[in-house]
Amino acid sequence: MDSLRTSGILLHPTSLPGSGGIGSLGKEARSFIDFLARSGQGLWQVLPLGPTGYGNSPYSCYSAFAGNPLLINCEILAEEGDLSVEDLTPDDGTTDRVDYPSVEERTLRTLRKGADSFLARKDAAGMDEFLKFRSTAPWLQDFALFMALKEELGGNCWNDWPTELRLRNPEALVTSASRLAHEVDVLCYLQWQFFRQWRRIREYAAARGVRIVGDLPIFVAYDSAEVWANPTLFKLDEKGIPTVIAGVPPDYFSPTGQLWGNPHYDWDALARTGYAWWIERMRTSLDLYDIVRIDHFRGFAASWEVPFGDDTAVNGQWVPGPGGALFLALEAALGKMPIIAEDLGIITPDVEELRDKFAFPGMKILHFAFDSGPDNQYLPHNHLRQSVVYTGTHDNDTTAGWFDKLTEQEQQHIRRYLSYQGDEIVWELIRTSLASVADTAIIPLQDLLVLGSDSRMNMPGTVGSNWSWRFASGDLTDLMADRLADLTQLYGRKRQ
Repeated sequence: MDSLRTSGILLHPTSLPGSGGIGSLGKEARSFIDFLARSGQGLWQVLPLGPTGYGNSPYSCYSAFAGNPLLINCEILAEEGDLSVEDLTPDDGTTDRVDYPSVEERTLRTLRKGADSFLARKDAAGMDEFLKFRSTAPWLQDFALFMALKEELGGNCWNDWPTELRLRNPEALVTSASRLAHEVDVLCYLQWQFFRQWRRIREYAAARGVRIVGDLPIFVAYDSAEVWANPTLFKLDEKGIPTVIAGVPPDYFSPTGQLWGNPHYDWDALARTGYAWWIERMRTSLDLYDIVRIDHFRGFAASWEVPFGDDTAVNGQWVPGPGGALFLALEAALGKMPIIAEDLGIITPDVEELRDKFAFPGMKILHFAFDSGPDNQYLPHNHLRQSVVYTGTHDNDTTAGWFDKLTEQEQQHIRRYLSYQGDEIVWELIRTSLASVADTAIIPLQDLLVLGSDSRMNMPGTVGSNWSWRFASGDLTDLMADRLADLTQLYGRKRQ
């Protein structure tokens, strides 16, 4: 990353307003970019854009490469002739939450109509572009066949499929691809539309001086096209079952640790390929984003491996990762990469050494700054220029919700540090972030709107309403843009 001072807003596209019951890559995304430009922001940070699985988490996707078709804007498909205006299904009236079951049923039904219409017109405008996309996305065929088989087999995890499909018998794959050819075509169409709509959003942002910060989770979901298609790259037994799974060890917050369930990489096997799979994954990410935030960066130094079948993470152990060898291979193939290292949690000297060797900025979270003494690394007076400061992240409570839950003594400690006794503590913490010496500052949109805990994006370790928050179209006012622009300019972060 460059060392120019800048700032931006964290907002996942599903949280955008608009019809259809979920945010999409249409005019509302462009309006949000316009707001970023008006308020002097140079960055838009998003969460992973993949097709989500259980729990709707963007950190648990059916593919590490594919896009989420629910983000496709159907109005654009109507403008291009793949849908009629009558095909556009009205939303259910919900504006502040995504009702995922309803959205999936309605949106996917509509998208299939568009795909069928396009595919039936053999000379449709865009057919050459579609065919080129299919031929140049090396992951696409495996993903489309994986999803088609999953649908045919009742949504079951790939390890519960018939043996010949689970183990990818070549003859069985050819037979399945032939039988499901139309469904595979439809799924490829959806990926084409996602990527072309996202490319236009990124171009629109670039024209207004806004760069996109994306998110790359270190691990992939077990029930994903990548694990099914590349079993030798993961620690699986001969039946395809993980031998170990990812998590974190017991700590102050959890006496039994956390089990994430992701399979671990076989880093030796990946090294023998020259890390080809990771190179392709990073190449795809850099095609989507201007900057890539790597989630759980510490796993490249060492990761917590828990025996498969354990009920807790207590019996895990730290196992070395690829270290600098992976990033040297990535740089040899792709050049210097604009990466943010998510270096939160249990961070040891080897993690810091790896981060600093490649000059990746780490993260500083203000919510973590005030629970210990003056040496706390997250306190603004300890920030480093080569870092990214946040009030909070998608896993944190909103700043208003977080502050309200503190004791009066804790609140007074923060006010004393900030030398602030006013009633706009959230905006004071936003100002503090922008004033930091950290080169980059990113603020969740919920904090700009001063929203409470019911608007948080995710509560780790729970399922239910996570990932469903949306803001309303009238929330982003000119007054807010002017106020943010003024602070951004005051602290030397306003984009040029």
